[in-house]
Amino acid sequence: MKKPDWVIEKERAKRAAAAETVWLFGIHAVRDALVNPARTKLRLVLTRNAADRLGDAVAEAGLPPEIVEPRAFDKAVGLDPESVHQGAALLVKPLDWGRLDDLAAAGQGRPLLVLLDRVTDPHNVGAILRSAEVFGARAVIAPLRHSAPETGALAKTASGALERQPYLRVGNLAEAMERLKDMGYTLLGLDGTAEAEIGAAVADLGDRPLGLVLGAEGPGLRERTKATCDRLVKIPFAGGFGSLNVSNAAAVALYAASVR
Repeated sequence: MKKPDWVIEKERAKRAAAAETVWLFGIHAVRDALVNPARTKLRLVLTRNAADRLGDAVAEAGLPPEIVEPRAFDKAVGLDPESVHQGAALLVKPLDWGRLDDLAAAGQGRPLLVLLDRVTDPHNVGAILRSAEVFGARAVIAPLRHSAPETGALAKTASGALERQPYLRVGNLAEAMERLKDMGYTLLGLDGTAEAEIGAAVADLGDRPLGLVLGAEGPGLRERTKATCDRLVKIPFAGGFGSLNVSNAAAVALYAASVR
């Protein structure tokens, strides 16, 4: 039997609304989201133990929590049973970080950006956000498609950095790169086959605005992304195995950029 049109529309609207919200989980991620005034907070579900640990943040947010028993938590929230939620989950809307031009021209920190080409693992992106915050990058930029969206897993790995470190997803990465070059940014693409080493390359730039471009593990940077970079550089390695996890490579590159 075919569903009535009104039922189909209601289900479609429910799916669309769900796509515009995110469950954040874990004590650190939930605490930092609760005290972030820029974050739209919709529903807070806690165990009694988590409520005790998050008392100050809950009071600051002014969002009454739903207290559930630990054994009923997964069902109440609908999280993956493998999620390490620590008895805390917060339903939110994704953050709006504004326009690329504004972040690049006048964002917090020195003129340093991280650009990610098809990095889809939320754990890698979360770790990169942490490093970007530590080393003072203005933003982490990724394409809207083929990149990790804002998810609970990403937020938990970022351990609060998602609330403070801009993570901007753009329609076309190559076009965004061209725009940054027009604004005076030099774009260095990390490629293990490059001849130049990153330390020497960033030292040559002085205080000029810098964008570090990293690709997915395995395929690396796409050809168009490589062609749009001003220069390809590598992280030097001592042994026969010269490959780093993309989040580790980002941390090394950010450190090199921060001490130039």
